[in-house]
Amino acid sequence: MIPRPGATMGAFFIFLSLLLAMALSAFFVSPVLRFFGGTVGRYLRRSSQTRRALLQSRADKERRQHENEQPAQTTRSEDDWEEVEAAVVGSAVNGGRADGDWSGIVGFFHPFCNAGGGGERVLWEAIQATQKRWPEAICVVYTGDHDVDKAAILKRVKDRFNISLYSPTVHFLYLTTRRYVLSSTWPRFTLLGQSIGSLILAYDAFTLLVPDIFIDTMGYAFAVALASLFFPDVPTGAYVHYPTISTDMLSSLDVGGQGINAGKGEGYRGWAKRQYWQLFAKLYSFMGSTIDIVMTNSTWTQSHIKSLWGPYRNRRDHLTHRDIGVVFPPVAVEELESEIEVSDTSENKRGPYILYIAQFRPEKNHTLILEAFSQFMHDKPTLPSWPKEKPKLVLIGSVRDDDDKKRVYEYRLLANELGVKDHVEFVCDAKWPEMLGWMRRSSVGVNGMWNEHFGIGVVEYQAAGLISVVNNSGGPKLDIVVDVDGQPTGFHASTADEYAKGFNKALRLPTDEMLAMRKRARKSAQRFTDRGFTEKWIQNMDKLVQLQIQRAKSRRS
Repeated sequence: MIPRPGATMGAFFIFLSLLLAMALSAFFVSPVLRFFGGTVGRYLRRSSQTRRALLQSRADKERRQHENEQPAQTTRSEDDWEEVEAAVVGSAVNGGRADGDWSGIVGFFHPFCNAGGGGERVLWEAIQATQKRWPEAICVVYTGDHDVDKAAILKRVKDRFNISLYSPTVHFLYLTTRRYVLSSTWPRFTLLGQSIGSLILAYDAFTLLVPDIFIDTMGYAFAVALASLFFPDVPTGAYVHYPTISTDMLSSLDVGGQGINAGKGEGYRGWAKRQYWQLFAKLYSFMGSTIDIVMTNSTWTQSHIKSLWGPYRNRRDHLTHRDIGVVFPPVAVEELESEIEVSDTSENKRGPYILYIAQFRPEKNHTLILEAFSQFMHDKPTLPSWPKEKPKLVLIGSVRDDDDKKRVYEYRLLANELGVKDHVEFVCDAKWPEMLGWMRRSSVGVNGMWNEHFGIGVVEYQAAGLISVVNNSGGPKLDIVVDVDGQPTGFHASTADEYAKGFNKALRLPTDEMLAMRKRARKSAQRFTDRGFTEKWIQNMDKLVQLQIQRAKSRRS
């Protein structure tokens, strides 16, 4: 569709976006501006030397204190680590092992590190693996969580994920500009605005400390590209949970599309939005091509990142690792298997409870699940396994800010309007033991997000023996809720009606079939263990460490 001549406002914004995109692209390709970027980088490196020395001194002091207070003990986790370490030896460049005595600083760019979601679990597992493989290295997290100190963050990591980090070599640097990556800061041109905001946030991070390796674990490709511009000798990595833009997003603008932008591609505003998104996709792909090591969390994400970044990465002469691999996120599969029984006996402890573990964010689509549960309840289901017990929907999620609190309040109102208030329970900021308790007692796990990039919560359902009813898209469809031994491990759905039918099918299964499906689900979950993630993470970190050693030698010579 071609716009009318009178559609000047939309054209103006498209023109403005084009100028911004061209300016940013020029910034990264122009030799003159590359020289300018290198000059800025050298200034930032010099100005952060004092903080770097203080950080290393503090780490040494905390190591000594820790050794005095807690003598070294051999634990089961350490034994397990030795097995993992042995398995990945030789995975570095040219088949050699990366230097185990490497003592550099790894900067993890994760401005919302205290959020408590699946992305944060990846961050903490990655840091734990890095700490154990390179015990002399220091892991620094750039975060905007000013309201919590190091002790509080590490305690939450232990409570929420049961991950124990070695405190002396993990440190936090607090960013003051996180507001620039909030969607509320950019009510118009949100994608471009947040990406520009990530440049501001990254610059904020580099004024605090220039690391030896820079890794983004939240999806800020622009921030990593800025690191490449300022510090060509600093290897960069990205663990991509979800592409900032994708072909699915573009197609969602069509009539009949899915997601929060479904059908918004019509008319002149829709035309402008489509052009803007296509332009942004090219800029995003350019930024992704600057990253040394790229990991994606699922087949779905890999496919989209390959289609966007792949052609651009193939043109980059400096890249020694152009491949884009899948590193499935770590899930507490082993712990769930040891904590939660799946047997004839345990069936007597489960009720007709439907569990949804997800942050209270709009894209998680709690509204759809509430509507589906209402439809399921209004059909007055007869459940042979629980003739006297009423079904219940349990919504567990972390509440990050006032927006999340408001959403929970609105969901409570919706449950009341739908007539299921007495059968819906909200559990906010649950600790791990409480989550385990609900997984023991529940029978069904649900996921409502369209094109969920992976779905750690769904793997947790499977490991706990829950029967999953998940969205018919993304990671839950392609990677997780798949057939095992030729038999289903759960159900897929897209609409409220399909979800309601999925709940009914799962809860009406005969006892022997229900138990058999639980066991298949648990078998499926064994593909997503902590150990599997650790092995893949270390293989990629090996490459980054080797690159850092090589580039440091080149810089000195």
